[in-house]
Amino acid sequence: MTSGPVTGTRPLRVVLGVGGGIAAYKAAELLRRFSEAGHDVTVVPTRAALHFVGAATWSALSGKPVSAEVWDDVADVPHVRLGQQADLVVVAPATADLLARAASGLADDLLANVLLTARCPVVMAPAMHTEMWQHAATRANVATLRSRGVVVLDPAVGRLTGADSGPGRLPEPAAIFEACREILAGQSADLLGRTVVVSAGGTREHLDPVRFLGNRSSGKQGYALAATAAARGASVVLVSANVALPDPAGATLVRVTSAEDLRQAVHAAAAGADVVVMAAAVADFRPVSVQGHKIKKDDAGGVPAPIALERTADVLAEVVARRDAAHSAQVVVGFAAETGDAGGSVLDHGRAKLARKRCDLLVVNEVGDGRGFETDDNEVVVLGADGTSTTVPRGSKAAIADAVWDRVAALLPSTAARHR
Repeated sequence: MTSGPVTGTRPLRVVLGVGGGIAAYKAAELLRRFSEAGHDVTVVPTRAALHFVGAATWSALSGKPVSAEVWDDVADVPHVRLGQQADLVVVAPATADLLARAASGLADDLLANVLLTARCPVVMAPAMHTEMWQHAATRANVATLRSRGVVVLDPAVGRLTGADSGPGRLPEPAAIFEACREILAGQSADLLGRTVVVSAGGTREHLDPVRFLGNRSSGKQGYALAATAAARGASVVLVSANVALPDPAGATLVRVTSAEDLRQAVHAAAAGADVVVMAAAVADFRPVSVQGHKIKKDDAGGVPAPIALERTADVLAEVVARRDAAHSAQVVVGFAAETGDAGGSVLDHGRAKLARKRCDLLVVNEVGDGRGFETDDNEVVVLGADGTSTTVPRGSKAAIADAVWDRVAALLPSTAARHR
């Protein structure tokens, strides 16, 4: 079950494995997305999965016979052929039982056999109760699968069965499909075994219970960085500031509001991380004091009193300082949303920021006039501390993210070097 690139222009052969969990019904939406994208999808449920969604449903949706047994259509040797011929195997939901069987190499049903014979990228999207996901046995099984090159996405946090809520929810089918799209596009697993921290969105500094100082960051670029890193094999912690986007599959989400919230969350997650990417737009200033009630117009004769501001902490500079103090090989990436002015061009300001912050890479993008904030595409220049400059032409934010990870991957020490 090793991962690798997929090439060619023919329709890709996708095996959709379905585990026996209540989230099995969501796999129907994932099947629809793959089919509408032109891929040839074969559904292989477990026996338990058929208790939740029957074989007739899967057959009708896929247009193919569906079975969980190795004894059906024996002449076609499906337990070997399906895995051998697949371009991608994606399992959603992947239950605790299925993860355990895959990690142990069992071959007690058709899907387990497919997982043993597959030599294409394998993606597993877990879904289970929080206690099961956090159990030491499940964590060990996930670590084993990841060490073999399987992309095991982290589950989403949210409502589970009954009244329970927490980590263990199946990521949304759109997010799983996006993670698979990155792999089908031919991205390597060059971040396999790495832990990365990505900040995204824009912080808010409250003036009173209603108003705040904020910015226009949508978080789209940070979320694209998190999704593409997960698709390339990384374990991802996403620190999200006030973002209204679907949770990216494969990322552990930490929600924050203010610059100080983000600061604490990033420092907590960055300890031991291989890469920290500060893509969030963090407020430079915050009110010295926050009013406990809504500031009303008539409080000062219709004109509010001037608002005193103070500087917030420079989180990027702090991350670099901690990295340097620990003599760590951690790669730190900053972002700079710039506009040119009388003092210099966008790149002049970017190079000056890179020198001040002392990070390894600085992603510079010009904002304004429909560029950068709140858009689905972007164009950037990636500046390196070594003096290099890489221009990334306008493209989707996922494409920008992959270009950034290409630069990051080139800076990471080899696995052998990390364990000397």
